[in-house]
Amino acid sequence: MIDQPVADFTLPATGEKSFTLSAQRGKTVILYFYPKDSTPGCTTEAQQFRDLFADFAAAGCVIAGVSRDSLRSHENFRAKQGLPFDLLADTDERLCSQFSVIKQKKLYGKEVRGIERSTFVIDGQGMLRREWRGVKVPGHAQEVLDYVKTLSER
Repeated sequence: MIDQPVADFTLPATGEKSFTLSAQRGKTVILYFYPKDSTPGCTTEAQQFRDLFADFAAAGCVIAGVSRDSLRSHENFRAKQGLPFDLLADTDERLCSQFSVIKQKKLYGKEVRGIERSTFVIDGQGMLRREWRGVKVPGHAQEVLDYVKTLSER
């Protein structure tokens, strides 16, 4: 998938909007997939992207968080954490399937089907430039920022 065009998509987003990939042309899009709103790891990850938001914006990036949660859940999570970027509701798992992020995971010793924490960088022409799968949260947002800064140097 790296260096390949990403198929266009539209998903419902927070703020009573929809998010369409092709409408973001000219900007670098950071799509980060996370398992569930308001859980400890997902909250920490969202806070780290929030805290670096100005730096991402200065680098010409748009950030969007994606999970299977409802828009209502997303709105509450976004408000509680003061997130300056949109969260996308992939309730039918279409985008999750497109990026192959649904995996069998162990949760409290039981097998469950869920989102593997993953991040994708799509350049201004709609090409996938980088992916991280099985993300460990500490320092991840900074690592993504460091990478997108190298895109503008090319």
